[in-house]
Amino acid sequence: MSILRLGLCVSGVYAMFLLWAVAQERLSVPFQSIDGQSADRFKSALFIGICQSCLGSLAALIYIYMRGERGSSPCSLLGLDVVTTNGLSKEKTDGSRSTKVSSNERARKADTATSGRRSPCSLLLLGYLQCSLFISIAAPFGFASLSHITYPTMVLAKSCKLVPVMIMNIILYRRRFAPHKYLVVAMVTTGITMFMFSGKERPSKGSNESTSQSPYAQLIGITYVLVDIFLDGAVNSTQDEIFLRYKVTGQQMMFWMNIFSTLLTLILGTLPLPYIPVLHPSTDARFELASALVFVREHPSIVVPLLQFSLTSALGQLFIFETLQHFGSLTLVTITLTRKMFTMILSVLVYSHWLTAGQWVGATIVFAGISVEAWVKRKDVHAKRVIEEKEKAKIKTL
Repeated sequence: MSILRLGLCVSGVYAMFLLWAVAQERLSVPFQSIDGQSADRFKSALFIGICQSCLGSLAALIYIYMRGERGSSPCSLLGLDVVTTNGLSKEKTDGSRSTKVSSNERARKADTATSGRRSPCSLLLLGYLQCSLFISIAAPFGFASLSHITYPTMVLAKSCKLVPVMIMNIILYRRRFAPHKYLVVAMVTTGITMFMFSGKERPSKGSNESTSQSPYAQLIGITYVLVDIFLDGAVNSTQDEIFLRYKVTGQQMMFWMNIFSTLLTLILGTLPLPYIPVLHPSTDARFELASALVFVREHPSIVVPLLQFSLTSALGQLFIFETLQHFGSLTLVTITLTRKMFTMILSVLVYSHWLTAGQWVGATIVFAGISVEAWVKRKDVHAKRVIEEKEKAKIKTL
């Protein structure tokens, strides 16, 4: 049963995110208008975010209710009956709270002082909101970068999340890391630099926009990707902090983050904002959501890749959290690492990208660096298991 479940998880992650990657790249190139006289690029990353997060929250909700215990209250199923993992408090569904004095409580005094009288539940929701805000801002930058750099370049850059995650953990939460992680960061940085500056191909074939031929276009695209992955790093470090402090499941986090992302993007999409590069690129008098709907009506060929992108993202997240729950982060790292390699290769084959020898060398260095991280994690997990087995053997002898 375990092998069957692992095979299902691996197949699900591969199938969903490989299709997701194909749809994402398709959304970045021009679409033929319904009259066949023009081809225009879809610029509304906010509308794409609304579709993606809406389906993501719906998929998470269905999963939670299907896998939840019978008789559980909605509050319990959605993770609002908060149990903190640091021994500070437990907030039950009837509103009562039990406290436990420990050394961890003294260590969290500063956090308690700043949070005032907020309940653990409200602090947890604020953490979800923070993650959603970062995601809602980051996604448009990643989408906009495809107007200036090729999709394989963006895929490789997005696979290097370790760098911003480490930096944001150091800046936001004052964490320190093992020496090998800095070696991994150096390898990843070197590889991605070689890949980006060894390429000769223009992005988004078929585009007639002058920005894609500007000598500064690649620099702009790299800047957008850096903003995207640094915000992703802030999301990952905040997620680590939430899992450290609260006893919640991945599906509960997925639901709340997607709900908040949907609300935030809907608000931004319906506000009469002026022209803002990346975040609000509409130049007409309509608000962003109206402009996006008009584009969809005039370019119906966008509907299929948009649905494919949103649906595969929602289902892919479920497979990721299922893998994390039953097989741990080490297995998930291995799956996502190989998936990103196949994503880049698939993009090269499907969309006829041409990579130079320097780009292949750079990609090899990047994936070698990530493999070092996976190997060290495997070693650490094995060492911990050995210690646990020894402790169990001692208890049995007693």
